[in-house]
Amino acid sequence: MTTQLTPLTAPRPARRGGPRGHRPWTPWLYLLPALAVLGGLLVYPVYQLGLISFLEYTQAQVSGGEPTSFKGFGNYTTLFADPQFWQVLLATVLFAAACVVTTLAVGCALAVLLTRVRALPRLVLMMAALGAWATPAVTGSTVWVFLFDPDFGPVNKLLGLGDFSWTYGRYSAFALVLLEVVWCSFPFVMVTVYAGIQAIPSEVLEAASLDGASQWRIWRSVMAPMLRPILVVVTIQSIIWDFKVFTQIYVMTNGGGIAGQNLVLNVYAYQKAFASSQYSLGSAIGVVMLLILLAVTLVYLRLLRRQGEEL
Repeated sequence: MTTQLTPLTAPRPARRGGPRGHRPWTPWLYLLPALAVLGGLLVYPVYQLGLISFLEYTQAQVSGGEPTSFKGFGNYTTLFADPQFWQVLLATVLFAAACVVTTLAVGCALAVLLTRVRALPRLVLMMAALGAWATPAVTGSTVWVFLFDPDFGPVNKLLGLGDFSWTYGRYSAFALVLLEVVWCSFPFVMVTVYAGIQAIPSEVLEAASLDGASQWRIWRSVMAPMLRPILVVVTIQSIIWDFKVFTQIYVMTNGGGIAGQNLVLNVYAYQKAFASSQYSLGSAIGVVMLLILLAVTLVYLRLLRRQGEEL
């Protein structure tokens, strides 16, 4: 009897790109709809903003009375030669920094407080904070103007300030707007940091308490290092939001205060673009704001990378 041997079949080489014909560009197909939406809502407007900033684009060009011409960096030269621009830029940086620091301080303090109170007070505080967060900026600003009104507002009566006008002085007006900005911004920080605190193992906090650490020491030495990635996120978000504040300043100071004493870059760009019909100059201000925010964000992330933090 003859036995027929079956030849051994060599294993087939694996296909490139992964099992079952998987291609490396397949995930991009799933991301394509979202990228298309982001391109339409973000990339194209930024492109148009940058394009207009290099053109001579005023009311004459909008109405068709004069042709649009290319100015190059002429709008930026005009902008940087304007002393008011540098005054407004300095005021914007200082105001945004004060808003960010105050918002983070209030939000983090209330987040820690939420971990110390019972369920019912915690629920009340959360609902009140979320109500402030959900209030539209125009509505909140109008309510704050009424509360501090020199004639009918209850705050002056409670403090015994008489007919003191908060919006007349430069610094008092900025302080009033700062309070409103913090009021509508701290809930985001509070809720985010509170969620991070809840993820910290309770054994770690109990061990710190048993070692005799104060609440401030526990926050500084235990909570803050463990919450650093979350604090990075809320800090960057706060910088972006507070640096481009518009509604609160415009509503509460009636367009930038007396003689423009409370102008910030966003309101300044609005006045140049729409009040003065210098659309190209307003676009140049918008590009400068975009570059500043990108630079701040990149520097902040780079510093954290050097410290070995993973976001």
